[in-house]
Amino acid sequence: MVAVVADLIGSQPILALFLAVGVGYAVGQINIFGFSLGIGAVLFVGLALGAVAPKAQIAGPIGLIGLVMFLYGIGTLYGRQFFEGLSGPGRRYNLLAFVAIVAGLLVALGLGRIFHIHPAHLLGIFAGSMTSTPTLQAALDVFGSKEPSIGYSVTYPFGVIGPILGFYFLTRAVKPAFPPPAARFHMGEITIERLPAGGATLGEVKEKLPAGVQVSIVRQGHRNLLPDDDIELAAGDGLLVAAPTQDALAEVEEILGRLDPNRVAKDRSDLSYQRFFVSRAYLAGIPIDELPMPKAFPMHILHLRRYDLDIVPSSDATLEIGDRIGVLVPPEHIAAARTFFGDSLKSTAEFSYISVGFGMVLGVLLGLVPIPLPGVGTVSLGIGGGPLIVALIVGKLRRTGPISWVMPLPANIVLRNFGLTLFLATVGINSGQAFLTTVADTGPIMLLLGAIVVLTVVAIILLAGLYVLKVPFDDLLGVASGATGNPAILVYASQMAPTERTDIAYAMIFPSATILKVLAVQIVGLAMVSG
Repeated sequence: MVAVVADLIGSQPILALFLAVGVGYAVGQINIFGFSLGIGAVLFVGLALGAVAPKAQIAGPIGLIGLVMFLYGIGTLYGRQFFEGLSGPGRRYNLLAFVAIVAGLLVALGLGRIFHIHPAHLLGIFAGSMTSTPTLQAALDVFGSKEPSIGYSVTYPFGVIGPILGFYFLTRAVKPAFPPPAARFHMGEITIERLPAGGATLGEVKEKLPAGVQVSIVRQGHRNLLPDDDIELAAGDGLLVAAPTQDALAEVEEILGRLDPNRVAKDRSDLSYQRFFVSRAYLAGIPIDELPMPKAFPMHILHLRRYDLDIVPSSDATLEIGDRIGVLVPPEHIAAARTFFGDSLKSTAEFSYISVGFGMVLGVLLGLVPIPLPGVGTVSLGIGGGPLIVALIVGKLRRTGPISWVMPLPANIVLRNFGLTLFLATVGINSGQAFLTTVADTGPIMLLLGAIVVLTVVAIILLAGLYVLKVPFDDLLGVASGATGNPAILVYASQMAPTERTDIAYAMIFPSATILKVLAVQIVGLAMVSG
């Protein structure tokens, strides 16, 4: 029976591929004491299938296509945060991660020499302990064989577990305290009681308000009006304001008068509050103050909901497909406003194949550019680096002329997760037989080396960051998560430090850490091959 199944799987590689995907995802959801392999389980199911059915080899570029999809999705999502991380505290965070990663690679090389580990297995161990699929691909390219995937597969599980254990013990030792997450959107209705003797226009009043505060409605003579800087204000008029913090709202009250709830918002006879999905492609990537607003009727953007956050939109904030936007519009023009924004939920799963296609082409071409290194040879960014760098750049640009480079978050998640799944399944199936043979001989030593490498990286970041650089605890866990890479590590870090700073620090570090690992493995690998 086993032989029949093995023959069937071996004769149908596509069957093996999707069997690895389906069973792998199911195994990845198994939770043991809070730990699960997640998408990484696809790799191990692929290894099992490859071991049972050695003929089930996935030919062609399917795995590489998946890797490019994954990297492109990551880059476009984190492009803006990555470039922000090159300035301010982000430079210290990146330097800390760089030092830790290089130290981890040096430890791997030193231990590899002591234990006489095959060079290809050794770089696979480093890639697996860092749970970095682009780094694995770089090692595969350098050695031109499947050998690196063996070391990768052995060390991958502890590459996830190790950082989580480090976070757990450090959190218990430090016992950090975090304030409850602050809302980003605060509304208040103000009755004006304090104005200069000669009165003031709305524009003059707005100049005195705290940064980030916006006036959404002016109430005069029992009517609600859209804000206009030329409106003459008087004592007794009402304002509906949106503020990024509760303190800012209190400051507005101190400047102008008193809070007067339900005076403005309850009257919807002149202006109605409506929420629409942004689904028109021509609106994506354009700053709010440059939007081609309808001229036939007035409309004011009150707030923006992106992913799970409510935001007070600044004038330079850009819209993205899938945003949910709150606007004030006359009741008789609600249908026209809905048409303007699109208001289609379907759009959250769609994106421009033109931008994705050209972006990936540019990424692959960049990966082919040779980079000469004296004394080493010529390296290139390869499939693991070129697409990521291009995606980071276009993710920062957001839009170039008529082309919008970004995609809705749901579509981005599907693209990158499906791509990573294809890559892991392909690597696992194609390496299964060699994995079985090698692990029986040197598996425990590989596992030990991988554990030492990842714990070295994590220890340097956590201890040096906390006690030397005095990095805030939530930022610190984000830096360590970005340096080690696996999303499951970030999820656990967010549980230990439940603030948005963990995600932001991860986004600053992950792309640059990935590029560093890819280049480092290529340089070291070339030196090993030529030596």
